[in-house]
Amino acid sequence: MVHTGQCLCGAVQIKVDTTEEKQIACHCTDCQHTSGSAHSTNILPKITQVELTGDVKEYNSTAASGNTVTRLFCGTCGSALAHKSKAFGDAMAVQTGNLPDFRKIPFAAELFIKDRWTGIPEIPGSDQAQTM
Repeated sequence: MVHTGQCLCGAVQIKVDTTEEKQIACHCTDCQHTSGSAHSTNILPKITQVELTGDVKEYNSTAASGNTVTRLFCGTCGSALAHKSKAFGDAMAVQTGNLPDFRKIPFAAELFIKDRWTGIPEIPGSDQAQTM
């Protein structure tokens, strides 16, 4: 199924051609920073399944693993779009908040629950992982 969306201002269009039927919530501190919230919501399609067009900018940071993470965001409004890392192999994490279809798609897992904010309950039915 093809999922489409855009950043907050519409300067970046997102198209993901994937059969992903579940998403992941990540509570790591990097995802908290980049989302400006308690966690991020993501899918992990192959890089070849993702098309980002428009004013896409990149920022490289070092994850706790020591790997470089390349974060993709809108150069106009700053919306987080996706991130790539050697840890994902030929896939990339795409933030699902920009893809309206994912409002109704359930979660398969929560990662980095060791960093979950107090008061945020476990997502029922999702696998729980202390780290990645």
